[in-house]
Amino acid sequence: MSTPVDDRRLDAVFMSLADPTRRDILKRLSAGDATVKELAEPYAMTLQAVSQHIRVLEQSGLISRGRYRQTRPCRLEPEVLEAAVSWIEESRRTWSARMDRLEAHLERLQEQARDAEQEER
Repeated sequence: MSTPVDDRRLDAVFMSLADPTRRDILKRLSAGDATVKELAEPYAMTLQAVSQHIRVLEQSGLISRGRYRQTRPCRLEPEVLEAAVSWIEESRRTWSARMDRLEAHLERLQEQARDAEQEER
Protein backbone atom coordinates (compact mmCIF):
# COMPACT_ATOMS: atom_id res chain seq x y z
CA MET A 1 0.00 0.00 0.00
CA SER A 2 1.32 3.45 -0.87
CA THR A 3 2.36 6.02 1.70
CA PRO A 4 0.88 9.52 1.46
CA VAL A 5 3.45 12.08 0.43
CA ASP A 6 3.24 15.78 1.29
CA ASP A 7 3.88 18.41 -1.38
CA ARG A 8 7.42 19.23 -0.24
CA ARG A 9 8.42 15.57 -0.25
CA LEU A 10 6.83 15.11 -3.67
CA ASP A 11 8.70 18.16 -5.00
CA ALA A 12 11.96 16.73 -3.64
CA VAL A 13 11.28 13.32 -5.22
CA PHE A 14 10.57 14.81 -8.65
CA MET A 15 13.59 17.12 -8.39
CA SER A 16 15.72 14.09 -7.54
CA LEU A 17 14.32 12.12 -10.47
CA ALA A 18 15.02 15.01 -12.87
CA ASP A 19 18.71 14.10 -13.00
CA PRO A 20 19.79 11.12 -15.16
CA THR A 21 22.67 10.19 -12.84
CA ARG A 22 20.33 9.99 -9.87
CA ARG A 23 17.82 7.93 -11.87
CA ASP A 24 20.65 5.58 -12.80
CA ILE A 25 21.74 5.29 -9.17
CA LEU A 26 18.17 4.36 -8.21
CA LYS A 27 18.06 1.79 -10.98
CA ARG A 28 21.28 0.25 -9.75
CA LEU A 29 20.01 0.20 -6.15
CA SER A 30 16.89 -1.63 -7.29
CA ALA A 31 19.19 -4.63 -7.72
CA GLY A 32 20.41 -4.37 -4.12
CA ASP A 33 22.31 -2.28 -1.60
CA ALA A 34 25.61 -0.70 -2.63
CA THR A 35 28.27 1.53 -1.11
CA VAL A 36 29.03 5.01 -2.45
CA LYS A 37 32.27 3.67 -3.87
CA GLU A 38 30.44 0.87 -5.70
CA LEU A 39 27.87 3.33 -7.01
CA ALA A 40 30.61 5.73 -8.18
CA GLU A 41 32.52 3.13 -10.23
CA PRO A 42 30.84 3.59 -13.63
CA TYR A 43 30.86 7.40 -13.58
CA ALA A 44 33.54 9.74 -14.83
CA MET A 45 33.08 11.99 -11.81
CA THR A 46 34.63 12.30 -8.40
CA LEU A 47 33.48 10.33 -5.41
CA GLN A 48 32.47 13.67 -3.90
CA ALA A 49 30.18 14.43 -6.90
CA VAL A 50 28.50 11.02 -6.59
CA SER A 51 28.14 11.61 -2.85
CA GLN A 52 26.27 14.84 -3.62
CA HIS A 53 23.83 12.93 -5.84
CA ILE A 54 23.37 10.38 -3.07
CA ARG A 55 22.75 13.16 -0.54
CA VAL A 56 19.98 14.59 -2.76
CA LEU A 57 18.40 11.13 -3.07
CA GLU A 58 18.67 10.61 0.67
CA GLN A 59 17.12 14.02 1.47
CA SER A 60 14.16 13.22 -0.78
CA GLY A 61 13.70 9.90 1.04
CA LEU A 62 14.30 7.78 -2.07
CA ILE A 63 17.30 6.08 -0.46
CA SER A 64 18.58 5.52 3.04
CA ARG A 65 21.99 4.62 4.38
CA GLY A 66 22.54 1.81 6.81
CA ARG A 67 25.53 0.42 8.66
CA TYR A 68 27.32 -2.78 7.87
CA ARG A 69 30.68 -3.20 9.56
CA GLN A 70 32.84 -0.30 8.34
CA THR A 71 30.56 0.67 5.44
CA ARG A 72 27.32 2.61 5.10
CA PRO A 73 25.53 0.96 2.17
CA CYS A 74 22.81 2.83 0.30
CA ARG A 75 19.39 1.23 0.10
CA LEU A 76 16.46 2.03 -2.13
CA GLU A 77 13.29 3.10 -0.27
CA PRO A 78 10.64 1.94 -2.74
CA GLU A 79 7.63 3.15 -0.74
CA VAL A 80 8.57 6.79 -1.45
CA LEU A 81 8.85 6.04 -5.16
CA GLU A 82 5.57 4.13 -5.01
CA ALA A 83 3.88 7.16 -3.43
CA ALA A 84 5.12 9.35 -6.31
CA VAL A 85 3.88 6.77 -8.82
CA SER A 86 0.50 6.76 -7.05
CA TRP A 87 0.33 10.54 -7.36
CA ILE A 88 1.14 10.31 -11.09
CA GLU A 89 -1.46 7.58 -11.58
CA GLU A 90 -4.12 9.59 -9.76
CA SER A 91 -3.33 12.60 -11.97
CA ARG A 92 -3.49 10.41 -15.06
CA ARG A 93 -6.91 9.08 -14.06
CA THR A 94 -8.18 12.60 -13.39
CA TRP A 95 -6.99 13.93 -16.75
CA SER A 96 -8.21 10.85 -18.59
CA ALA A 97 -11.70 11.34 -17.12
CA ARG A 98 -11.62 15.03 -18.06
CA MET A 99 -10.58 14.20 -21.62
CA ASP A 100 -13.37 11.59 -21.86
CA ARG A 101 -15.92 14.21 -20.74
CA LEU A 102 -14.52 16.73 -23.23
CA GLU A 103 -14.70 14.16 -26.03
CA ALA A 104 -18.33 13.35 -25.16
CA HIS A 105 -19.18 17.07 -25.06
CA LEU A 106 -17.58 17.67 -28.47
CA GLU A 107 -19.48 14.71 -29.93
CA ARG A 108 -22.75 16.17 -28.61
CA LEU A 109 -21.91 19.53 -30.18
CA GLN A 110 -21.15 17.86 -33.50
CA GLU A 111 -24.45 15.96 -33.35
CA GLN A 112 -26.34 19.17 -32.61
CA ALA A 113 -24.61 20.90 -35.51
CA ARG A 114 -25.50 18.02 -37.86
CA ASP A 115 -29.12 18.04 -36.63
CA ALA A 116 -29.37 21.81 -37.11
CA GLU A 117 -27.89 21.49 -40.59
CA GLN A 118 -30.40 18.79 -41.55
CA GLU A 119 -33.30 20.91 -40.26
CA GLU A 120 -32.21 23.79 -42.49
CA ARG A 121 -32.42 21.61 -45.57
